[in-house]
Amino acid sequence: MHTGNPAAAVKAEQPASLSGLMVAFLAFCCGAVVANLYYAQPIVELIAPQIGLSSANASLIVSLTQFGYALGLLLLVPLADLMENRRLVVGFTLAASVTLLCAGLTHSPSMFLVFSLLIGLTSVAVQILVPLAAHLAPEATRGRVVGNIMSGLLLGILLSRPLSSLLVEAFGWRGVFFSAAALMTVIALITAVALPRRVPTHQATYAALIGSVFALVRRHSLLRQRSLYQGLLFASFSLFWTLAPIELMRHHGFSQSQVALFALVGAVGAVAAPIAGRLADAGHSRRGTLVALLLAPASLLIGALPGSSYLWLVVCAVLLDFAVQLNMVLGQREVYAIDPHSRARLNAVYMTSIFVGGALGSLVASPLYEHVGWQLSAMAVALLPAMALVMFLGRKADA
Repeated sequence: MHTGNPAAAVKAEQPASLSGLMVAFLAFCCGAVVANLYYAQPIVELIAPQIGLSSANASLIVSLTQFGYALGLLLLVPLADLMENRRLVVGFTLAASVTLLCAGLTHSPSMFLVFSLLIGLTSVAVQILVPLAAHLAPEATRGRVVGNIMSGLLLGILLSRPLSSLLVEAFGWRGVFFSAAALMTVIALITAVALPRRVPTHQATYAALIGSVFALVRRHSLLRQRSLYQGLLFASFSLFWTLAPIELMRHHGFSQSQVALFALVGAVGAVAAPIAGRLADAGHSRRGTLVALLLAPASLLIGALPGSSYLWLVVCAVLLDFAVQLNMVLGQREVYAIDPHSRARLNAVYMTSIFVGGALGSLVASPLYEHVGWQLSAMAVALLPAMALVMFLGRKADA
């Protein structure tokens, strides 16, 4: 029986409670929850006409979801340093279930956009689970545990698109949202029973808590640097995964199911997460970061190579996903080490920068593609991780 006693909560946080099964469950939860942000991406052209949304505004569905997520990261995730973590996870997951259900039921374009924003806002439970796992894991294997769980997050991002494409053929686009709502309810019920409690020792008002988030940004240059690197990489990631399906369908004759298969192949890049965790635990974060920041722009330039084959796009997808995931986990390991008592707030800053980058990438993707086509778009997108590489090398030279 759980009590409200902080000592009991601390006892529940011992590494022994974080079994391999629990790590696998947390990885699944992260993937399932973050997938809420991307189900609509491959089917916006089906959703828009049925709710009376113009084609020009259809991309707002994905962008608003990601902006809502970024807002939740900034304003809601820091609560994990103030309130009992399990209760927050269950509450946010149930709220996500309700907003997904409402999105599936609505026929109004304005209300659908509102619910899109709220889906992102309420899907932040994943970013409470990751720092919670870091608290529960022993220091020697923390990077590996976080890496394994983050592989679930990236798989959720990558597999949500093909899953959505397959579900829409069987149940229609509303069925996609109803299925996601049901899954969130199941996850909330399981976490309510299986997840250990954690009561933070930090005490402050909500206003002071949010103020401390910005104070952490000002105080820690490592947090700013890592957030910027990953924000730039995730912007390129989001641009690629918005444009690649369009290119494959328009110029390579891909069907929706073939695009789904392409996304599955790209998911191979998720193997970077456990590798990154082991590199971080072994003290090789800087070398791993350099590899990631070199690989990301190189992969996009490979994707821009001319030719009638889509092979270069496949290579680009795998390498880019690998690079983004590698840098994400390495950065997360370093950010968590800044201050163990502020992990939720540090994670909020780090992940907010990532999903703001992703939202901006999605927002400019279609106009960029329509104006300059795929090859020039890919070369332009490569400049984003190249900027991160230049900044990293400059910092290394100063070190």
